Amino acid sequence: MLAAESKAARGVADPPNAVPTCSWKKTVEPLEPFLQTVAQHLVRQVNDFDPQIAPYAQYALDGNGKHLRPTLVALAANTVGSLSDAHVTAAVIIEMVHLATLVHDDVMDEAEIRRGRPTLAANWGNEIAVLFGDCLFAQALKLAAGFPTPEVCRAVAAATNTVCSGEILQTQHRRDFPASRRDYFRVIAMKTAELFTLSCDLAAFLAGAPAAQRDALRQFGAAFGAAYQVYDDCVDLFGAESEAGKSLGTDLAKGKLTWPVLLAWDRASAADRRRLERLIQSWEAGNLAVVNEMLAKYETLEPSMAVVEKYLAQGRNVLARLPENEGRTGLSNLADFLAQQIGTLAVCV
Repeated sequence: MLAAESKAARGVADPPNAVPTCSWKKTVEPLEPFLQTVAQHLVRQVNDFDPQIAPYAQYALDGNGKHLRPTLVALAANTVGSLSDAHVTAAVIIEMVHLATLVHDDVMDEAEIRRGRPTLAANWGNEIAVLFGDCLFAQALKLAAGFPTPEVCRAVAAATNTVCSGEILQTQHRRDFPASRRDYFRVIAMKTAELFTLSCDLAAFLAGAPAAQRDALRQFGAAFGAAYQVYDDCVDLFGAESEAGKSLGTDLAKGKLTWPVLLAWDRASAADRRRLERLIQSWEAGNLAVVNEMLAKYETLEPSMAVVEKYLAQGRNVLARLPENEGRTGLSNLADFLAQQIGTLAVCV
């Protein structure tokens, strides 16, 4: 997650017109007590699983991710109010839903590496992974049902439905360039941005924010989540596996058509379109290098970066409607950091 941070930390020069340096550490340092509490509560969830299933839960729930969605919960809550125990529970719920989607994604993509270590499916097989992903979804909903108001459970269930529906749409469009081009942004809004939106929305609701502020935070989450997904799609093509901490090229291997590839197809000559379609239809490991040559030929990284910037600008604009405080500054820094990360890809390509 936000994989290029290590490149920046090693002193890679900023690209032209880069945003001011904004480190991940600087952004989350004030939130460390909250994030540590969330991490501890995630690990404690292991105790709610059957003892024979506990090893899978321990492995999945202690994956050392950056907890980006809990970070959004904390920053959004601080923007419109203050953090409470309810926010910890909400962050745990959202992170568990996210982890469930990752477990299922790794099965569908046949990915072997996630967060720098073997995936749960690689360790225990696809059948165990699918069923345990289902257990994670169920445990998240069980926690959501424990709130005194049904609104939290309804919101989590609706968001989970949307995420899974987005994954289904993307799967339906595999290797279908026209359909993927038409629905790409709708799919990323559903399968990725929805949990970012939920993070901001529940944070505002649990902080007692008025409707206008809650709506503004929802819009920020949606914009930031869409930007993050386009960035992640770029990492899958232009990044390095050692930096990303996960298997790269898996989208194309499974026929998932992401924005840089769709841009290349859209810009390509008729002959190159047919060539690109053949490469995706009959995928082999060596095809990735050929596809990357086509991405360079049709200059797809820079306009993909521009899409990330467009979404981040939308998010920054929304922040102007919120109180000016440390929470809002943190959200702005998060947007700046993502812009910085996409810029490091341009340096390395």
